[in-house]
Amino acid sequence: MKKLAAFGNWLRTSKTAFLSLAVFGYWLKCSLIYLTKFSLGASSGMQYFLLFLNPIPSALLLLGIGMLVKGRKSYWLMIIIDLILATWLFANILYYREFSNFLSFSLMQSSGSASENLGKSIAGILKGSDFLAFLDPAILTILLATKAIKMDLRPKSWKLKTGIEVGAILLAGVNLLLAQQDRSGLLTRTFDNNYIVKYLGINEYAIYDGVKTAQTSAQMANAKVSDLSSVKKYIKQNYVQPNSAYTGVAKGKNVIYIHLESFQQFLIGYKWQGKEVTPNLNKLYKNKHTLAFDNFFNQVGQGKTSDAEMMLENSLFGVQSGSAMSTYGTSNTFESMPAILSQKAGYTTAVMHGGTGSFWNRNNAYKSFGYQYFMSLNYYNYQDSWYLGYGLKDKIFLKESAKYIASLPQPFYLKLITVTNHYPYMLDKQNQSIKKTTTGDSTVDGYVQTVHYLDQAIGELMTWLKKTGLDKKTLLVFYGDHYGISNNHNEAMAQLTGIKNYGEFEDQQYQRVPLMFYSPALKGGVKHTYGGEIDVMPTLLNLLGISSKKMILFGHDLLSKDNPQLVAQRNGNFISPTFTKVGSSYYYTKTAKKVTSKKDKAKCRILANKVTTQLSLSDRVMTGNLLRFYKPSWFKKVDTSDFDYNKTAALAKLKKAAKSKTSLKSQLGKKDATSLYKTDAPELKKTKTK
Repeated sequence: MKKLAAFGNWLRTSKTAFLSLAVFGYWLKCSLIYLTKFSLGASSGMQYFLLFLNPIPSALLLLGIGMLVKGRKSYWLMIIIDLILATWLFANILYYREFSNFLSFSLMQSSGSASENLGKSIAGILKGSDFLAFLDPAILTILLATKAIKMDLRPKSWKLKTGIEVGAILLAGVNLLLAQQDRSGLLTRTFDNNYIVKYLGINEYAIYDGVKTAQTSAQMANAKVSDLSSVKKYIKQNYVQPNSAYTGVAKGKNVIYIHLESFQQFLIGYKWQGKEVTPNLNKLYKNKHTLAFDNFFNQVGQGKTSDAEMMLENSLFGVQSGSAMSTYGTSNTFESMPAILSQKAGYTTAVMHGGTGSFWNRNNAYKSFGYQYFMSLNYYNYQDSWYLGYGLKDKIFLKESAKYIASLPQPFYLKLITVTNHYPYMLDKQNQSIKKTTTGDSTVDGYVQTVHYLDQAIGELMTWLKKTGLDKKTLLVFYGDHYGISNNHNEAMAQLTGIKNYGEFEDQQYQRVPLMFYSPALKGGVKHTYGGEIDVMPTLLNLLGISSKKMILFGHDLLSKDNPQLVAQRNGNFISPTFTKVGSSYYYTKTAKKVTSKKDKAKCRILANKVTTQLSLSDRVMTGNLLRFYKPSWFKKVDTSDFDYNKTAALAKLKKAAKSKTSLKSQLGKKDATSLYKTDAPELKKTKTK
């Protein structure tokens, strides 16, 4: 009892105890809010441990500042700091509820559209439990005001004061070390702000975002109009005339991009134990109305999927480190495909994705690109068994997207992002319809199962498009975003491909991914042009009859006879019909033998310099936000405040738009587009949704 009484007396009369109470209150509050207000996706013991650990270092560091001040001011400074932290947390609770993301400095510095959109609906989204964020500073204030806690005015040693701050920094270092071990590249390759908060904490996220914003702002501040002039000069000098035979062959048609997650070209026509892995895509590949490319390469860097999207929508490369969409998607000016088609040809533009909207900063970047609609996970009713890894299973996602597709006024430009064929390639037993491969590599062996499932989902979508007649009015674009099997699994790839000595050259060649344009009105064939994702936008623009001559595009029409056929990789490697560069080595593309002659090495160095120039100029456009200086008469800069991805507002807008006589819903009349969509997804036999 004496010890308990002594402890109680210490709590009431010690400044160190007051700090301990403040830190404990902040930790408890944060832990509850992390679990109830945010969807951080903790899924392992380590992740939950870090989730509960990460509020402590920043709380101890920041609240500990109060210990550096003498007398009564010390207590009130701690409460003021606690109140500031509470306000930051409270603001993020509200913003997250509306936008499924955390507040960022770049967002607050930009147009102010986020605060405007949030302000419009704040009364509707506010919950009484949100004020939990202010509970601990309120309690501490009451305890001081009622003198339940007496102020300790005795001076504290600098050893104690500095020990608290140093201890907080060391604890933050341990937190970061454990986080990096569980999620490599956490800070260098930004996937999603949820990851930063989950692993490091809401305050550490603010510091991270602040540093990133400052770096970005410094780069942009140093950029000049003359920088754009040098880029325009390069674009003009390297422009190639598009293939006139294909100009406008798809003019006025809907465009549907179908994102084939982690899909490599070698899967087309691939069989396992005598069974086709991708029978539906095989048929499309060979169809006389399909333009297919068998030397088409992914060109992504650390941004992976987001880099692919950046190239397809803007013909700009991802940046050398991290994700361009994450870092620059909110603040930069873009000359993007959706905005161009909307302004020049009256297209309705939309993205549908069964994953969280904040991943890769999509809910902000898509606004900068000019997308009018973005249907992410919260637009879909679902139960847990429908969700796998990074989003809804493909069959369910595409089936549930049909109602939204039917409501879009035509012509529309739509991107459908599939995710089931995503690493680590795991599929529940009820959806497995092909056996795993037998390489002995647990990561690789499930690949054919998830790919086969994706292919089945594509088959169901194609059937629906034909039933509704949309296939005749639509140009379908199928693309693989990046590799599925990395060079960490070369032994398994050797077994799958039958290549005994599968090394760095082979890995480079297997960076091929599919690209197919399909339309019943299209004269197809398999093209052997060497190209990459940077070339898709100019190719598509030509098919739609839109000139790209005055645009800032780093790609070239893949159908042009003058296409340079030099495929830059984000790390400086390249592939051409003649030479391939991997690291410091050059190879002959056709024979896989190393280049040894001085004459050919000189040719390779010339190509390497061209790649370096292309990448560096694209980086200059991105990091300097140079397109803000680009003001052609035919293009109006995108105003992100024109777009609202809030579900209630967007669906109300879409409902009104669906009444247009050009929407599939209006054209079908009494027929229900959704009921025409048939899937064998076993999960849809259940009715319970959340």
